[in-house]
Amino acid sequence: MANSFFLVDDHDMLREGLRALLQAEGHTIVGEAGDGDAALETIPAARPDVAIIDVGLPGLNGIEVTRELARTAPEVRVIALSLHAERSIIIEMLRAGARAYLPKASAFSELLTAVGEVLHGRLYLSPSIASGVLEGLLTSPADSPQGAFAALTPRDRRIIQLIAEGHTSKEIAARESISVRTLETHRSSIMARLELNSVAALTKYAIREGLTTPDITRTDATG
Repeated sequence: MANSFFLVDDHDMLREGLRALLQAEGHTIVGEAGDGDAALETIPAARPDVAIIDVGLPGLNGIEVTRELARTAPEVRVIALSLHAERSIIIEMLRAGARAYLPKASAFSELLTAVGEVLHGRLYLSPSIASGVLEGLLTSPADSPQGAFAALTPRDRRIIQLIAEGHTSKEIAARESISVRTLETHRSSIMARLELNSVAALTKYAIREGLTTPDITRTDATG
């Protein structure tokens, strides 16, 4: 059965490869985006059956895009296809509304398996990461399975991402519709909660937790 897809990834070659493979299977590509903001602007109107979304996107990251799509286009099934296999990222993506999570190294046949599962209303977690996620859930404290990351609000995560990507305080404050002073207070609070003492440390944290990727981050940064 042919289905419609929307592809979200900042690497053109990956989107081109997925497009060719899916079209060869008889599926339709109804849209593509290279960043999170463009994805949110176009996916609801495109109305795909499935959106394949990278976690480490410029602009809004894949977790925030997925969370917003769950509100604005709940009929769209989201499959996360990511370089990141950290347990906290996987769990956060699933909590945001993703129906499947696969590493980018997965075979195309596994992606098709995931598509079939989510279209039948089931969740799919790649076997290559499933055991690690389950083991982590079993060994983590029941009241705080993800530690400090779980306590971050969506705004916290957006601010961390934007700081790590080198946006200035003025740019971030404008994006969040708050004053620069409020933004700086919020940034200090986040860093204190995460026990980080520099923007460089915050940037490393953002990369480790999958909020951004090294090729997007800049060091010309946050004044």
